[in-house]
Amino acid sequence: MLRDHHSQELAGQGAGPVKPRSVTPPSPEAARPTPYRPATNIHPHLPPANLPPAPPHPHPPAATPPSPPPATPNVPATPNVPATPNLPVAPATPNFPAGPATPNLPAGPATPNLPAVPATPNLPAGPAKPTPPARLHPPIHPWTPAPHHTASLTPITGASFPVGGVSGVSPVDRPVPGQHPEPPNPGLVPPLPPAAVPPVTGVVPPARLAPVDGMDPADDVALREIQRLLGNSLSMAGGPEEVAERLRAALLQARPQVLAALPGNPQWQREQLALALTWLVHNLDQPPVLAAGCAQLGAALAECGVPGQQLQLTGAALAEAMRAGMAANGWRQDFDQAWRTTWQHVHEWMAHGEAARAYQPAVWTAVVVSHELRRPDLAVLRLRPYLPMPFRPGQFARVEVPELAGVWRPYSLAGSPRRDNLIELHVRAKSAAGVSGALVYRTAVGDTVRFGRAEGEMGLPEHPARDLLLVAGDTGVAPLKAMLAELAATGDRRSAVLFWGVRDLDELYDIEDIADIARACRRATVVPVVSEGEAGPYASGLVTDAIAAYGEWSGAEVYLAGPPVMLAATSAALRMLGVSPERIHHDPQP
Repeated sequence: MLRDHHSQELAGQGAGPVKPRSVTPPSPEAARPTPYRPATNIHPHLPPANLPPAPPHPHPPAATPPSPPPATPNVPATPNVPATPNLPVAPATPNFPAGPATPNLPAGPATPNLPAVPATPNLPAGPAKPTPPARLHPPIHPWTPAPHHTASLTPITGASFPVGGVSGVSPVDRPVPGQHPEPPNPGLVPPLPPAAVPPVTGVVPPARLAPVDGMDPADDVALREIQRLLGNSLSMAGGPEEVAERLRAALLQARPQVLAALPGNPQWQREQLALALTWLVHNLDQPPVLAAGCAQLGAALAECGVPGQQLQLTGAALAEAMRAGMAANGWRQDFDQAWRTTWQHVHEWMAHGEAARAYQPAVWTAVVVSHELRRPDLAVLRLRPYLPMPFRPGQFARVEVPELAGVWRPYSLAGSPRRDNLIELHVRAKSAAGVSGALVYRTAVGDTVRFGRAEGEMGLPEHPARDLLLVAGDTGVAPLKAMLAELAATGDRRSAVLFWGVRDLDELYDIEDIADIARACRRATVVPVVSEGEAGPYASGLVTDAIAAYGEWSGAEVYLAGPPVMLAATSAALRMLGVSPERIHHDPQP
């Protein structure tokens, strides 16, 4: 029978008699007093310890019986569990019989004067509160190689989002046969259980940040699907060029006023429509870029005189142009729905851009397609706007270069909007600084500049009732060159004479191109006038004298462009020649 180890300690300290439960009477040898002797054979693997006698503990109250030992049923004796080396063994007492060996002590030779009591594995449990048994080894199951080791997880409480369980995985605190058991190895000491982690309360998942562009990432899949449908259908219909040609033909039949208001000839318009279709498909997965571009297009078309109401049927015309280029039964319902839905959004964004003209100026971005340095301080640039830019021949526009953001300088616009929608600038730089210096010395093909809305009152009259007298000085020939190009493009029958006054022959930097345009007109003449030096084949002297010697101009419409001094002198001379001031036109100098 077992007796309480704690009661044994109290007996060695002189405590009063305690009645143990169901104990065997002690033998006479066990009752003989035994002097204190340190234990020298507690564990075979530990050296003898010279431990001093245990200090006496205070006497507990006699009325309080000692607590019985916790029952440990079905636990086999563990022969190799070491005892704590630093605790002394309580001495035996003559007043109490020797109790059974403590279950945690090795089954080695007992104290010489105490009889060894064999361990009894099936002792009945006492009335004390039982404690759960400590599991020394995990259950041993047939070993199967585990692909991974699952660590113990502590649940997080207080979270505001549900955490779903993973099917097929059991909690690791209770082994389940067949679910990745560890291989048996009785020689290893079982690992200590992981330290308890206190539950985390009050955890709130971070709020989902909205995208910078305002789009839900979940919509990307739908956008890419629509982009795929548009691209596939465009290829099946013959490509952007063929679709653009059929689209222009449909618009010409349904909305001829739309194409008449757009700049450029028919070939240029077809090229622009093909580029627009390609740009639309490539940028469909970038809604911010698409919305901004369509808004700029809506503002540009409104500047050209094309309101959004006239574009409502363009979506149906586009779908028809796509269907007509496919084989029989090639046009599917998903193709039709994708194009009509896309056009609906494009039309709405264009309407927003048209409305924005009321509170923000229209701006066009143009790319440099040609840059020629005609003189050390003068360059001729040709630029192509990305969007239709309307202007009348003879007008000017303000230009901004990237290196001087916010600085705008006016330049006359050459070129023919009806011919190819190319804008031509004639720029003279007095120094390397400023916008002119940047355009002449630091601008190359492929660079971009920005244009504001075309301004100025100069332009060909709508009703060709009078002949035209054009007088230019230096780079002022640029807007008058545009007027000649307009006469050539429209086949105008009016007579036009251009006087170009320069100081020397080197300033006739664009005479060949201007002469070619004049030859394309029905009745146009170019008269260069050189005021200083050798004049060569051209007239010499003052330009006003050449005008007076040429003929009578009282019935002509006069257009002037050049330096302020030249404008004042020529206007006075023309009034003296009988030209009414109301028929003398030039833009005010900035």
